[in-house]
Amino acid sequence: MSDPLLHHGGNLAAARARFGDGTWLDLSTGINPVPWRVPEDLAVDLGPLPDPSLLADLEAAAAAHFGVAPDHVCAIPGSEMGLRLLGPVLGGRACHHVPGYRTHGAAFADSLPLTTDTPVPGDAALLLANPNNPCGTLRDRAALEALLAERTAAGGWLIVDEAFADAHPEASIAPLVDDARKLIVFRSFGKFFGLAGLRLGFVLAPRPVLARYRALLGDWPIDATALAIGTRAYRDRAWIDATRTSLADRAATFDRLLETHGLSPEGQSPLFRLVAHPDAAAIFERLARAHILVRPFDYARHWLRFGVPADDAALDRVDRALRHG
Repeated sequence: MSDPLLHHGGNLAAARARFGDGTWLDLSTGINPVPWRVPEDLAVDLGPLPDPSLLADLEAAAAAHFGVAPDHVCAIPGSEMGLRLLGPVLGGRACHHVPGYRTHGAAFADSLPLTTDTPVPGDAALLLANPNNPCGTLRDRAALEALLAERTAAGGWLIVDEAFADAHPEASIAPLVDDARKLIVFRSFGKFFGLAGLRLGFVLAPRPVLARYRALLGDWPIDATALAIGTRAYRDRAWIDATRTSLADRAATFDRLLETHGLSPEGQSPLFRLVAHPDAAAIFERLARAHILVRPFDYARHWLRFGVPADDAALDRVDRALRHG
């Protein structure tokens, strides 16, 4: 049986089973540890079915945040679901960049794993993340536009998973989505806003593609709570701007802490850092014994991914665990 801690982040139940109960600090995901605060006056009526106008409001608010027209935005119950529906929606051949998010390889049947410098075969769809997960590598907008031009010339789709892109609006290719381009972009609500349990994401695509998604999702795909919270959060420009700054500041502070322990953080996402170290397994165990969970990998045993801690108290816990075990 495979180790559940090697499959994905956030598996505190498996961590507790192995290392004991206690007050755990979960740094195994890339979810903002300082979430958007749901206003007390945000009342949600859970009695009736959600009004379709509320879904339209949410998609309009998200579209303004992404820089794309609202009719190219479809809300979904988490970007994970959107990725897993790609095969039925698009069909055809596909490939995905590795290393990358595990679900990318499952989005299409027989998807071909490719390194970033391997040419894409024929008219296959190419699926990649920007910034990448778990490496945190960020491609600039010009590089993505070049990839889009290459796929367009070959007759294939470019599909970009921008689950962690809210901190990098300048790199997002979302504004280029329209009916004339074979471009699909996925966005996640929960990571940047720190509310992953809400299960809310978006597909940005040409309208014929979105029509297929809506047909598969059926009526009322988003619950009333997610509709209300998502709409209000995407319109909170002050919080969004302040959070972009605070995430970057916390990541820089965390980088300095890791470096004092001889660890070299990699990646440009302020939500997580990747560390490559020959003793990664021992470091994981040391942290876990201190009830700090980070993300190990079955395909790269020398890697650990650290979510960026929320505050000084969390930083101090990591510092003490790395220093004393």
